[in-house]
Amino acid sequence: MSGKAITYNSNYPSVADLRLKAKKRIPKFAFEYLDGGCNEDTNLRKNTSEIREVELIPQYLTKHTGSSMKTKLFGEEYDAPFGVAPVGLQGLMWPKSPEILAKAAFEHNIPFCLSTVTTSSIETIAEITEGKAWFQLYHPSEDKVRDDIIHRAAAAEMPVLVILSDVPTFGYRPRDIRNGLAIPPKMTLRNMLQICGKPNWALRTLFNGQPNFETLQPYMPKGLDLAQLGKFMDKTFSGRLNEEKLNPFGICGKGSWS
Repeated sequence: MSGKAITYNSNYPSVADLRLKAKKRIPKFAFEYLDGGCNEDTNLRKNTSEIREVELIPQYLTKHTGSSMKTKLFGEEYDAPFGVAPVGLQGLMWPKSPEILAKAAFEHNIPFCLSTVTTSSIETIAEITEGKAWFQLYHPSEDKVRDDIIHRAAAAEMPVLVILSDVPTFGYRPRDIRNGLAIPPKMTLRNMLQICGKPNWALRTLFNGQPNFETLQPYMPKGLDLAQLGKFMDKTFSGRLNEEKLNPFGICGKGSWS
């Protein structure tokens, strides 16, 4: 980045090093939830292979006035042309991980996008990022819930609304099924043994409490067990996004969102 020295941890000079560290640090079921894809990972392999096909064209003999990765997007200048993508149930991987990532994104001036089904609330992330976080709407089947969620994001002054257009049913994720993270989720003996093998993760999770869908808390019945939670999530997000529902300006009564 222009005018700034690039700093890095010499123990983890690449993304591959960080991935290996994460694999060693958290239970297998949590790592595979984050690292895996749907079905046979076809799209996962396709996405990463396409990134590797991008090539830079050298222009060594032209005048060089400095390098900068600064990018202007939706009227905001960021220090890099990438950000932190929305991930559901982030607290499963590490306690308070949405807050940690949002703080890091804010400090390094890159976008952070909050998922509807992650483990931190709209209001918490908006406070951490001083209203700069983006919000990804995972479209609920009930218009009343959708409208209230969007009003909350607008009230928190999140500048960008990301509309998630997903498949009409939950993705088929074989690893998660084997690990007990299907709908409804269940805790297996295998999971318990994995947790015992990661005492640092276990103690931090115990200290911070079970991760919950914080943004959805106002709309969830109290005292749901895992089976009931699974049914609630299946019912709440069983709707299908279509052209008629793509009307965030009319819903919010504002025309300021990007």
